[in-house]
Amino acid sequence: MTLAHAHPGPAAGPGLWEPVAVAVAMVTVACWAAGATRLRRRGDHWPWWRDVSFTAGCTGAAWAVAGPLPGGPFTAHMVQHVAVGMAAPLLLVVARPLTLALRALPPGPARRALPALAHSRVAGPLLFPPLAALLDVGGLWLLYRTDLFAAVLHEPWLHAAVHAHVLAAGLLFAFTVCGLDPVRRRWGLPLRGATLLAAGAAHAVLAKTLYAQPPPGTAFAAADLRVGAQVMYYGGDLAEAALGAVLALTWYRAGGRARRRRRPATERSGPPAVHGPGRPTLRGAG
Repeated sequence: MTLAHAHPGPAAGPGLWEPVAVAVAMVTVACWAAGATRLRRRGDHWPWWRDVSFTAGCTGAAWAVAGPLPGGPFTAHMVQHVAVGMAAPLLLVVARPLTLALRALPPGPARRALPALAHSRVAGPLLFPPLAALLDVGGLWLLYRTDLFAAVLHEPWLHAAVHAHVLAAGLLFAFTVCGLDPVRRRWGLPLRGATLLAAGAAHAVLAKTLYAQPPPGTAFAAADLRVGAQVMYYGGDLAEAALGAVLALTWYRAGGRARRRRRPATERSGPPAVHGPGRPTLRGAG
């Protein structure tokens, strides 16, 4: 990710970490493909669209790191922000990577460590939706409304660290809001939905402040600043709408499963088919 486009300084130009990040993305996709192939070879069902979603998430993050980005310096940075901090985490999370790892890993320490970590006391607070939202959106307010953004433009190591945080916080937020993979505690839909709405509002307000005023210590052309803020605003809306759609779908499916469990066994199997008055026959009989 080259925030360095935005300002001259030591961070200008590609650094070592860009090709490293691309290599990590490629290795991650290869590991995913190996796990999905293992499941299918032993006859387990694994939807192909999850492979597409995970690959698209890794590819999008890698493109935002090393690929050519559109627009001026600030606009290009905001394209990075939306791709790495919002779109990629959503695509990765809906693919259910923890579920794949738990099913594909052979018995051993690694397979035992994953559920232990997911159900640990340390993971519990981190997976609390409001805290995840604070780490995600709160970190963006800290980045753009303090002198941190100006420092990032001049320090390659800080540049890499900030964007690693953006990706990790985006993943944590999407993971807690979607609630798809098995963890120690899945918070209810009202809390996750309210958290999504509050985080979306905070993200939109931040984008509007950037439309009017650049981050402290920086100077961008007015047109570049406004286009970048619009990318942040509308890109955030799209990502949050997609998260809301995932929430709605999980609620719909959970409600259907609950209704099926509550129905008596005779009702679930259906009444016998009747041919003529008072003549029950086997279902499906012609």
